[in-house]
Amino acid sequence: MNINIRRENPGDYRQVEHITREAFWNLYRPGCDEHYMAHHLRNHEDFIPELTFVIELDGQIVGSIFYSKSKVVADDGRQWETITFGPVSISPELHRQGLGRKLITHSIEQAKKLGYRAIMIGGFTYHYHPYGFVGTKKYSITMPDGKYYTGIMALPLYDGALDGVRGKLHFSEGMYPDEAGFEEYDKAFPEKEKLVLSHQANFETAAAEIDTQDYE
Repeated sequence: MNINIRRENPGDYRQVEHITREAFWNLYRPGCDEHYMAHHLRNHEDFIPELTFVIELDGQIVGSIFYSKSKVVADDGRQWETITFGPVSISPELHRQGLGRKLITHSIEQAKKLGYRAIMIGGFTYHYHPYGFVGTKKYSITMPDGKYYTGIMALPLYDGALDGVRGKLHFSEGMYPDEAGFEEYDKAFPEKEKLVLSHQANFETAAAEIDTQDYE
């Protein structure tokens, strides 16, 4: 089994979006729009192509990771640039084989080499705590609504990277594409049934969970 991680190139776009759609379909909601997010993000000013990778298994693309710029904004207007990954996708039939971990680990190491300050993400804590991510509450960084959420996490990329950084975290608008064009875009993919599944409620609950942990 030969595994290779490399930068995404234009010839990969369609296959990457297909895999992203398959990976997220009915996962967090009926259907998904993460493939549309990937499609839209590439053309946004916050897109970071040097950190957007595909992972190949025996020469075939089986997953990808996207990065975009994010920022922390203080009440007095000061800003600190951070970065964010997502969507991260692995072909469903290859889940739980360590491919996602290889992809994420590789991208983190590359982000460190490029001198980025910190990675800020949203997701399930059990997925990301093993990489060193912790709740942004530890660094007094809230979401724009002023709240600390368990699923909003940070990973400083060098010692002291978040020292003195305080404020509200803003993810790129590129991660929230205009839904007006989604239906037409999705018609180019094979038709799939949208299902309401019980586990989707777990995501909604986790996304709203307030971080009450004491990080002192």
